[in-house]
Amino acid sequence: MTDFNIAPTKPRKTGPVARKDESGENFPVASRLIPKHLRPHVIAFYRFVRLADDIADDPDLEPETKLAYLEALERALTSGQAKHAYLKPATDLRESLQKTGVSDRHARQVLRAFRRDSVGARCHSWSDLLLYCRFSANPVGRYLLELHGEGVAAGPASDALCSALQILNHLQDAREDWTQLGRCYVPLAWFDEAGISVERLVEAESDARLRAIFDQALEHTDRLLERAAALPGLIQHRGLRMEAAVILSLAESLSRRLKARDPMKARVTLGAHHKLAAVARGLARSFSAA
Repeated sequence: MTDFNIAPTKPRKTGPVARKDESGENFPVASRLIPKHLRPHVIAFYRFVRLADDIADDPDLEPETKLAYLEALERALTSGQAKHAYLKPATDLRESLQKTGVSDRHARQVLRAFRRDSVGARCHSWSDLLLYCRFSANPVGRYLLELHGEGVAAGPASDALCSALQILNHLQDAREDWTQLGRCYVPLAWFDEAGISVERLVEAESDARLRAIFDQALEHTDRLLERAAALPGLIQHRGLRMEAAVILSLAESLSRRLKARDPMKARVTLGAHHKLAAVARGLARSFSAA
């Protein structure tokens, strides 16, 4: 009798999972500046958004599958019904929102951006990129403001900061986004104006024209940060005001770092000493804004 050696098949996925947690983010998530009783709610919102983001960014999933997973997340969030274990972040967030009285529109708006990511939509202009950020990033700030009982006055400055954070992250990941996902968030019109192809993002080093495009994006981002500078002074809650000021300082430091380093050579990040200096500046800023 002949024996056949059959290679074991890969275990089937039971559903998508988030590929990183809050410790791997550029900017603090639910730091100690946030009141202890609110931190679990911030984490619940983060984990929902993180899972949705990772679904949209999964290179092994087809667009139709990504959209189906995102639709299931939204249904679980709005109905509280979840047939699969991977939907737990949605039901956890629903429970959190019911306890805090915060609207679910912020989480649902983020899903709109991730649906766009899932089908490979690109940004053709700066205004198109800002529209993307309106749904991918700005709802995070709006959620935090509502959670802390803030009014609408801080909304526009919060939007400017969140959009800037999102764009800085896009610039950090420009090469990886293109090579792994075929995705470009830098306005395509700028490549046309520079006379180069977006395919230049596969290179391991920026040339003068690609560097000029990155610098153009950073100039626009700095204008957003200038508009965001008013945010700490518009927030009444002391802890959230300090958190916003620290994040603003970290964003300014990252922008300067991206101007000095080539994101095509390696991912540009802040070192420990850059972070400590930015935190100190942020805390000083929050005290002067009080």
